[in-house]
Amino acid sequence: MLPLFRLKAGVSLVLASGSPRRRDFLAGWGVPFAVRPASAEPDPGNGEDPLAFVARSAAAKLASSGWSAGELVVAADTVVVHAGQVLGKPENGADALRMLKGLSGQVHEVVTGVALRFPDGGSHAFADVCRVSFHPWDEAVLAAYVATGECGDKAGAYAVQGQGAFLVDRIDGSWSTVVGLPVSRLASLLADRGWLLPAGGK
Repeated sequence: MLPLFRLKAGVSLVLASGSPRRRDFLAGWGVPFAVRPASAEPDPGNGEDPLAFVARSAAAKLASSGWSAGELVVAADTVVVHAGQVLGKPENGADALRMLKGLSGQVHEVVTGVALRFPDGGSHAFADVCRVSFHPWDEAVLAAYVATGECGDKAGAYAVQGQGAFLVDRIDGSWSTVVGLPVSRLASLLADRGWLLPAGGK
């Protein structure tokens, strides 16, 4: 696969996340990057606004990953929001089924917050929101999905890029935001600031 982008000379890219989905997105750019998973895993505060929470969580992950001059560090966090409540990763199978039953036949939001530390020491953060509509599946089907084990480490207990794709009727917004990284918005921001350049360009 030919590279799509290249980094500005002297810049090294670091992904502060162990998520294989986020790794795949950056790998698709064709640029070299290091993975340095963040140690921070904040919990939402009581009544905390979901957008404020994902911004705070992404910033905490960025801070915990460290930074050296010349590094472009990307940290992110993704949550599912339904009826004003933040749904993180399920504690067990029963919790996953509870989440999926609550989302079945409903519209919810997926919010991904991104925090960046630039090679010159500057920083930036943003959040992207996507609306997701679930088909009204019955409990037996949802239980069969839980039994696959796929939903165990996913916010909202499903993976739209995996077997959980059948759950979704419609997505209003960026598909990559639902998966865990708003790729178009991130690439545009880095390109506008001159850190990310088209491959083969001068």
